[in-house]
Amino acid sequence: MATRNYEGKKYDNNDIDNIVDALTVEEALQININNKPFTVSMRTPGNDIDLIRGLLHAEGVINNTKLIPEVSLKKENDKGIVTIVNVNIPEDELGKGYSNSRSLLSVSSCGICGKTELGDLTFIGKTIDDKDKIDIGLIHKLFNKMNNFQFDFRKSGGTHAAAAFTLEGKLLCAMEDIGRHNAVDKIVGKLINGKELNNAKIMTVSGRISYEIVIKCFKARIPFLAAVSAPSSLAVDYAKELGITLFAFCRDQRATCYSNPQRTKIQSTNTKAS
Repeated sequence: MATRNYEGKKYDNNDIDNIVDALTVEEALQININNKPFTVSMRTPGNDIDLIRGLLHAEGVINNTKLIPEVSLKKENDKGIVTIVNVNIPEDELGKGYSNSRSLLSVSSCGICGKTELGDLTFIGKTIDDKDKIDIGLIHKLFNKMNNFQFDFRKSGGTHAAAAFTLEGKLLCAMEDIGRHNAVDKIVGKLINGKELNNAKIMTVSGRISYEIVIKCFKARIPFLAAVSAPSSLAVDYAKELGITLFAFCRDQRATCYSNPQRTKIQSTNTKAS
């Protein structure tokens, strides 16, 4: 149930019409770890298991991608939407992300998302030094493929999308959510649960790119990240440092690369000098 119908009145000059619009559902999901509250995610219900696994990976709570923890339902609301779940994780598999002192409220917009300070951002693993290259012409085809799976967006206009691809452009999975970073967590969780994370080389997202999306991409070891809209300055700074080739403004057969352009190639030689 990704959308819900709401009645409204539409005002157009002197005309008033009664309408029914499909709006994207946003509901809270409390995630407990070993029966203790850990975080609350404001998300669009659906693919919750993937969302949880991707979030715990991004936050460094579970660093072992081979571990698929048991997730049990604790509570539903009167609409049948899951509101509380518990994740059982062996104590010796809990990463530093669990023990960090913080209040993690993962909202559907973007930003710091509960990090107490930017100093909390520590990374496990080396900078991505992937040597593969991507053809610029492929990027636009990837967005067309992702758009084909934006079913909820076509109904409500209120969801973001993310998708993962192989280097050759094969679609591995596509997800929607009211939050950009939720959609990314669902993607990463789906790849982990399906044992396909190592096959993912390119991630596309609708909307803009914040630093948080770059970090999630880095944690998943995906070297190429592309977005429809603009990146933030911090997103570009992190992409440069972490070894991610970041593309933005990918629309109308255009794309701008802001970091690690050595991984790009173009079939046509009709490029303009700048």
